Amino acid sequence: MRSSDRPKRSDNCSARAAAADRGFGVTGPIRPVLEKAADYGAAMAEDLLIERRGDVELITINRPTKHNALRWQTYDELEAAFRTSTARCIVLTGADPSFCSGDDVKEIMAGGNGDKPLVVAPRITPAAGAMLHTNVPVIAAVNGAAVGWGMEMAMMADIRVASQKAKFGELFVLRGLCTDVAGIGRLAQLVGRETAAELLFTGDIIDAETAQRIGLVSRVVPHEALLDTAMALATKIAERPPLAVQKIKEGLRLAVDPDWTSLGEWVSRSLTELFRTEDHKEGVRSFLEKRAPNYVGR
Repeated sequence: MRSSDRPKRSDNCSARAAAADRGFGVTGPIRPVLEKAADYGAAMAEDLLIERRGDVELITINRPTKHNALRWQTYDELEAAFRTSTARCIVLTGADPSFCSGDDVKEIMAGGNGDKPLVVAPRITPAAGAMLHTNVPVIAAVNGAAVGWGMEMAMMADIRVASQKAKFGELFVLRGLCTDVAGIGRLAQLVGRETAAELLFTGDIIDAETAQRIGLVSRVVPHEALLDTAMALATKIAERPPLAVQKIKEGLRLAVDPDWTSLGEWVSRSLTELFRTEDHKEGVRSFLEKRAPNYVGR
């Protein structure tokens, strides 16, 4: 997305206000929605590689030197890619060595030099809304670390195929925050409430074998076979009647998923509270300073 298209705040705005673009704010004008999302599709993408292979679309998060960490532009491009896709199936992966390491902490949480969006009313993270409400089947080909919002994205997919090198972690608690909607609304579906609670409360990172054992991923394959495996499954799905497949996905969402919009608003309000806390500031500082945190419960 062009940086000139994004509303800006001054560089001294707080991390809490900056993070509002993810849906984490409660006051102020609402940032414009991508009404012309097609303008920000494959031709405009800088942080994503978007490749059409027949009826399958391969979306690769392409910031490998940052372990595919998400900046504002990446969120915009993900939202646009999922809102505008005409594929019959989507495969989402990351450029090696990582799937996605979550937010770019220096830009998203620590007041870096990235463009700062306007504060918005409580809402679901727009990229999450696009991924969770599309009726196009989505396969996550998890090639490495999927932590923080990277794990969220993997769970927003309908099917997860993991490389033997994959790792998963809901790290939000370590930054003094709660998880986004997928951690709250889908993790327990996949692994059961008790296992989900342990992962969310501790922020522990698990390997691919453990992820398969607890039901987080459907299969684990050698790293070099990951993309071929995911694409073969996607091609098989794409060969099925697309209208029927899309109705089935819509039905699954109605039958087993929460109301993502309402849950997103709750997450937004909760994060607004947590961004104000000393524990959140300490979680970010300790990460950037590469030291153990000292949480104080305030």
